[in-house]
Amino acid sequence: MKNVKLYTQPACPPCEFVKNYFQMHGVKYELLNIKENQAARNELINDHGSMSTPTIVIDGEVIIGFEQERIDELLDLSSSKMKD
Repeated sequence: MKNVKLYTQPACPPCEFVKNYFQMHGVKYELLNIKENQAARNELINDHGSMSTPTIVIDGEVIIGFEQERIDELLDLSSSKMKD
């Protein structure tokens, strides 16, 4: 199973989109609210070089924002891919 973290904050519509996308695909993830969790905020900035939400970390690979193709690739969501 992949290690997936989602850094989020309140009033972040793209964060809600990512949560819904993960739910739709049955992705288990750790939700880290950077407004409520100072350690998560520090980790986001210092370890992942991001100051934006959503930031997604999949097995150490950082994705800032919602990049569906990259997420699908890292999570092996082949059902989301178009066939040529």
